[in-house]
Amino acid sequence: MKTQRQSAIVDILNKGRIKTQEELCEALKNRGFNVTQATVSRDIKEMQLHRIADHEGYHYTMPVSQPTRGINERRRRMFQDLVAHIDYSENIIVLKTVTGAAQSVASLIDSLGNEQILGTVAGDDTILVIVKQKKMVQKVLQEFRSLISK
Repeated sequence: MKTQRQSAIVDILNKGRIKTQEELCEALKNRGFNVTQATVSRDIKEMQLHRIADHEGYHYTMPVSQPTRGINERRRRMFQDLVAHIDYSENIIVLKTVTGAAQSVASLIDSLGNEQILGTVAGDDTILVIVKQKKMVQKVLQEFRSLISK
């Protein structure tokens, strides 16, 4: 659950501006996570999120100067724990996950920022990944498989 929650936090921060821990709690609750402010505070510390100021005030952001090693380890662990099978046809990659994990893994895939991925569609245990160019499917598959390999 923690991996899924932290993946959701990454997605929330990538998609919007979160000013307070309370806003982050609400955003997580809207995604079905029953969290307290203390849990969110621990996640912020563990994920080493930063609260920075700009012309609009303070907001949370992912660490910039630190290597993405910790994030990549979480992504790798999430893929290893939750993805059961990968296959493809033409420009569509299909990932089978453990029951209930597809949306969290799809959110993680969306956060990778791979320009060849047009988007994901997630059910309960299946994710469709739409790759822009058919010739790039093998490269995207290689990226996914590198996350799974131990």
